[in-house]
Amino acid sequence: MKQGMNVTRQVAFLALREVRRRDVFADVALQAYLPEPLSGIETGIEKKLATELVYGCVRRTRTLDAIIDRLAKKPAHQQPPDLRTILHLGLYQLLYLSHIPAAAAVNTTVELTKHNHLSGLAPLVNAILRRTTRLGNVEQILDLEAIPGFAQRLGILHSYPDWMVEDWLSQLGAVETEQLCQWFNKSPTIDLRINPLKTSLLEVEAALVAAGVEVARIPHLPHGLRLTGGAGAVENLPGYAQGWWVVQDASAQLVGYLLDPQPDSVVIDACAAPGGKTTHIAELMGDTGKIWACDKTASRLKKVRENVMRLQLRSIDILCGDSRHQPDFNNVADRVLLDAPCSGLGTLHRRADARWRQTPERFQELSQLQGQLLTQASEWVKPGGLLVYSTCTLHPQENEVVIQDFLSRHPNWAIEPPPPGTPAAPFASPQGWVKIWPHRHNMDGFFMVRLRH
Repeated sequence: MKQGMNVTRQVAFLALREVRRRDVFADVALQAYLPEPLSGIETGIEKKLATELVYGCVRRTRTLDAIIDRLAKKPAHQQPPDLRTILHLGLYQLLYLSHIPAAAAVNTTVELTKHNHLSGLAPLVNAILRRTTRLGNVEQILDLEAIPGFAQRLGILHSYPDWMVEDWLSQLGAVETEQLCQWFNKSPTIDLRINPLKTSLLEVEAALVAAGVEVARIPHLPHGLRLTGGAGAVENLPGYAQGWWVVQDASAQLVGYLLDPQPDSVVIDACAAPGGKTTHIAELMGDTGKIWACDKTASRLKKVRENVMRLQLRSIDILCGDSRHQPDFNNVADRVLLDAPCSGLGTLHRRADARWRQTPERFQELSQLQGQLLTQASEWVKPGGLLVYSTCTLHPQENEVVIQDFLSRHPNWAIEPPPPGTPAAPFASPQGWVKIWPHRHNMDGFFMVRLRH
C-alpha cells in the first residue's frame, strides 16, 4: 500500500478521534486535519478516501459497534477508545468499500494500531479483522435473527436510532423503510441549478462534458444537472466563477417552482441563508421586482451575499433579523417563502452525524418555532397572495402537523396544490402538499406546501 494511503488512514483516525472525544461535527473534524500542509495528503483520490472513511464510519457507528461487541472478548468499557476507532476504520473498509483489497485493509489497520501507541493490541486487531473476512457479510456476523424487534434489527443493520426507524415504519411500512435506510447510507450526489439569466442548460452540459465531467439531466427540472462521476472541487468546474450555476439539490429546486414568483413582484424569503432558494427566486423573476432575504444569523448571511455577487443578481436586499419579529413587512408581499429551520432528517446522507444528534424530544421545540414563523410569515402576504412552507425533514411533527395546526387557526388560508404541468406537480400528494421520499424520487427528503391567502 502506498505511503499516501497510510497517511490517509491516519488523517481519518485523527478526525474520528475528535468526533469521539470532543463531540465535534464530522465535517469540522475532517477539515481540521485534511488541508495541506498538515495532513500530507496530496492527491484528490486520497482526500476522497479520507472523507469516505470519516463520514462512513460516523454513519455506520451503531453497526460497527455491534460487530466489535460481537467479535471482541472484552466489553466496550474495558477497551481503549482509540482501539474502537481504529477497528471502525478497518471494519468499514472490509465491509463497505469493495475497491480496497481485504489484505490491504487488514494490514494498514494493524499498522495504524502500532503507529498510535497500541502495539500490544495489534494481534487483537488482526484477529478481529481476519475473522470478519472469514465470516463474510454484516448479516452473518450480527446474527440478526437473534435480535428482538424489527425496528431494532433494521437500526443495528443499517445504523440508525430505533426511534427514527420506528417513525419511518409508521409512515412507510417495512419494505420501504429498509429501502430508505439503504438510500441514506449512500454517498450524496451533487446537483447543479443552471442560472438561465447567464447561460443555458445545454451550454453548461457541453462545457462540463468537455471538461471530462459526467452529468445527467434531472427529470422534471428544466435547469437541473446532476454530476454522476467524480468532479473534484466544484469551484474549479467550468462556469463557477462566471455565475452560470449554483449547487442545489433537486428537491430544493422544486421549492422555487412551487412558489412561482412573478416578475416585478415583492417576495420575502423568511429564512434565506445560505441563499440557494433566494437566488432561484430572483432567476425565476428575471431579476426584477424586490426580494427580501432575511435571516437572524449574520454569519450565515455572508454566504447569501457571496451567492448573490457571483450570480450578479440585483433584485435581492439582505436583512439580518428574526423573522418572528418583523411587523414592517405586514401585507407587503405578493409571495413569501418560509424554508423553516428543521431537524434535517431528509438529508441524513449529507450530514453524517445528524442521525445521532437529533432526539424525539427536539421535535416539540422545532415544531413550536416553525409554527411561530409560519404565523408571522402569513401576516406579510397580501390578500390573494401565496405562502410556501418547506423543510428538509420527513418527520410529520415538523411538516403535516405544523400545516394542519396553522390551517385550523387560520380559516382564511387554504392549501393550493401545484398546478398541473409544473415541476412539483408529479410529486403532489392527495392532500395537496409535496413530500419527497429519497428512496422513491432519488433526491433529498423534503416537504413543501403552497398556501393561498
